[in-house]
Amino acid sequence: MSDKRTKKSAARLYAVQALFQMEASGQTAEAVETEFEDHRFGTEYFEGEEMVEGDPTLFRKLVGDAVNHQAKIDQMTDRALVAKWPINRIDPTLRALFRAAGAELVESDTPPKVVIVEFVDIAKAFFPEGREPKFVNAVLDHMAREARPEAF
Repeated sequence: MSDKRTKKSAARLYAVQALFQMEASGQTAEAVETEFEDHRFGTEYFEGEEMVEGDPTLFRKLVGDAVNHQAKIDQMTDRALVAKWPINRIDPTLRALFRAAGAELVESDTPPKVVIVEFVDIAKAFFPEGREPKFVNAVLDHMAREARPEAF
């Protein structure tokens, strides 16, 4: 994987973590972005595992767009979810993932299939044994077809 691609993948993962942290702690986007860039990008992590350097431009864009377009993204996610499971009832990690992915689907020119693959990989990292990655794939496919029908 190229260094540029690795940085973009890391930025997506960090955006999911940042959005989760914002929801859990009530911190502002600016505070969380600064914390991630100062303390997580390319630094040592627990048990000596090194954190990959992230693309700060993509990271800030995903977090900012997820916050600025949250209502639109959440409505799009709700339409992709089963009627009995509105976004506020799903796991907060998945909610953060859908918001970051939704931001990239709505506000970027990244091909939807790339967005789906990248965020399904993130779901696999958070839920290595579960059914969540398949669920994420299905929801993001629905969201992508709504956000960018011309790409399909």
